[in-house]
Amino acid sequence: MSYRTLYKLLLERIPPEGAHTLASVTLRAVAGIPGIRPAMRRHAFPHDAVLHVHALGHAFPSPLGVAAGVDKQASWFEALGALGFGFVEVGTVTALPQRGEPKPRVVRLPQQRALLNKMGFPNPGASAFAKRLHERTGKTIVGVNVGKSKFTPLDRAPADYCATVRQIAPFADYIVLNISSPNTPGLRQMQAVELLRPLLTEVQRELSAANQRVPLLIKLSPDLGDHELDAIAELALERELDGIVAVNTTVDRTGIVPSAPRSESLDGGGVSGPPLKARALAVLERLYARLGDELVLVSVGGIEDPDDAWERIIAGATLIQAYTGFVYGGPAWPARVNHALRQRVTEAGAASIQELVGAAARSRGSGSSSCTGSDSGAGSGSRSHVQA
Repeated sequence: MSYRTLYKLLLERIPPEGAHTLASVTLRAVAGIPGIRPAMRRHAFPHDAVLHVHALGHAFPSPLGVAAGVDKQASWFEALGALGFGFVEVGTVTALPQRGEPKPRVVRLPQQRALLNKMGFPNPGASAFAKRLHERTGKTIVGVNVGKSKFTPLDRAPADYCATVRQIAPFADYIVLNISSPNTPGLRQMQAVELLRPLLTEVQRELSAANQRVPLLIKLSPDLGDHELDAIAELALERELDGIVAVNTTVDRTGIVPSAPRSESLDGGGVSGPPLKARALAVLERLYARLGDELVLVSVGGIEDPDDAWERIIAGATLIQAYTGFVYGGPAWPARVNHALRQRVTEAGAASIQELVGAAARSRGSGSSSCTGSDSGAGSGSRSHVQA
């Protein structure tokens, strides 16, 4: 039975959060069988190093990763890695446990192959995350997405973020400051440079004081204007961040036409999936035009198939992430994307996918139609933290 058939017959009849829990429990159980996880990885990743990417101080087996929101509890990242994801971003995590918004808080939008998320950062808290990451034994690269606690006022946000970073930094392969979720009141205001600068300063000071050199990134909204994106890009350079994750879910409802019984469910929350695709690509292209290879750009939003993944790489993304495409594509989806990307790299005449990061942008700049590129260090993310 194909995953599409299973989805239609069973999973679509289960509430979205229930289906998500079923998937996580099942995959963890399967991957926990002795010898299964290594066998899954051998199938999911190409046997050569064509998809290997060196960024953020790590060697990623593939540029394709899992976006924050899939593993909210930091409980099944190893199983996700075994499916073929080169890295997993867990969370969003807050300083103390949060229950999130009342259920139901996830809405399927099947006509658009999209999701509406109103979760509100449900998570077991930074202490539980730290313990689970400390006990990991697998090969999966794990980033941690850090958010502001729901009831923390904006003027105390830096201390709130620092309380979380202090606990998880020793066990994270990289950290992303989530300043762009639409589901925490006031959070998106943190993207204003006058609020973002002190937040970055305090978090970097926290990492420096603890002698933690974990890479630090920020996650941006697709709903920012171009001038706001430019200002944040300049600040990211000023503060010597390691990268930017672009983008989060959108509050834009353009093109979303649900069936009548679901109309009332569209209030609040953020949309992910194909409705986000065009803006996610536009934001990536603008950031790459401003930043080039100075920072690692992680593109997320509307990546459904190998064509989308390829488009983001040559537009300037060193790493890419999926959420909704994986939900609708099923457990074999990351392996399919990996093997298709490997074929694309071979056809482009490149030795590594990393050579092709930003190839389309460089071609436009030079007037060439080639997409092979030649800069093997593109997006290597070798910047070090400023000593604040």
